[in-house]
Amino acid sequence: MLTFHNVCSVPSSFQLTGIPGLESLHIWLSIPFGSMYLVAVVGNVTILAVVRVERSLHQPMYFFLCMLAAVDLVLSTSTIPKLLGIFWFGAGDIGLDACLGQMFLIHCFATVESGIFLAMAFDRYVAICNPLRHRMVLTHTVVGRLGLASLLRGILYIGPLPLMIRLRLPLYKAHVISHSYCEHMAVVALTCGDNRVNNVYGLSIGFLVLILDSVAIAASYVIIFRAVMGLASPEARLKTLGTCASHICAILIFYVPIAVSSLIHRFGHCVPLPVHTLLANFYLLIPPILNPIVYAVRTKQIRERLLQIPRIKTKIR
Repeated sequence: MLTFHNVCSVPSSFQLTGIPGLESLHIWLSIPFGSMYLVAVVGNVTILAVVRVERSLHQPMYFFLCMLAAVDLVLSTSTIPKLLGIFWFGAGDIGLDACLGQMFLIHCFATVESGIFLAMAFDRYVAICNPLRHRMVLTHTVVGRLGLASLLRGILYIGPLPLMIRLRLPLYKAHVISHSYCEHMAVVALTCGDNRVNNVYGLSIGFLVLILDSVAIAASYVIIFRAVMGLASPEARLKTLGTCASHICAILIFYVPIAVSSLIHRFGHCVPLPVHTLLANFYLLIPPILNPIVYAVRTKQIRERLLQIPRIKTKIR
């Protein structure tokens, strides 16, 4: 590590603290976090396998669900194994480039997930408001392009974050990150020099993704609800709304924890650091855990396919 003026330095690595203030409970915290990560991995891999095997699920909605499952696997796997390593072995050391890479993965794929939710809202809009053109509009090619556009948008938005830190802010006043992963603001807070550009850019991206995407999704559902209310029978209304229920639940599961964590990070200065760190981890874990459960419970084809697995095992025996 190169040191300048005995204050700022160029670190080769950082030290993640895990859950600051709760170090004595790390072993016990590893039990719920490890269990939740296992549930998230099994649930999302199951969704991917079921959609692949069940040809009746080869539809735009379920292709988007597979993209969502893949993104959730990346989000949870980019943070939780390292966190468990800190809990079990005190392995908080992380290289500078690895830290910036983790930062990119977390923020990039959170942005990608938001884009997929936007694409899913468009799918529901076309399916309900213009059902006769649904198959023509949302072909497999279009679905793939929407997924690729979400990925490219995430790379385009988030790519500059680690680059600006690496190129503009090479010096750090400390190398201990009071967090369980390399969150953008936690890393920027340790840098020497003027970090206002990084802060403004981070806030701008947060606004573009969180506010504009959620407004666009809300607008699409306003139009959907107006179309549903125009249906003649209450049964038809309930059936149509039922097709949107899983998507609405998944949207709330994703956006609410992010909004709460962001507000606490920006304005909740009186909130204890352990609470903030736990919330930051939960918003990366809750969607990967609950999304497969929501869609398995609400989607008849997925539910039936999962119920067939014990029967197949019984027949084999």
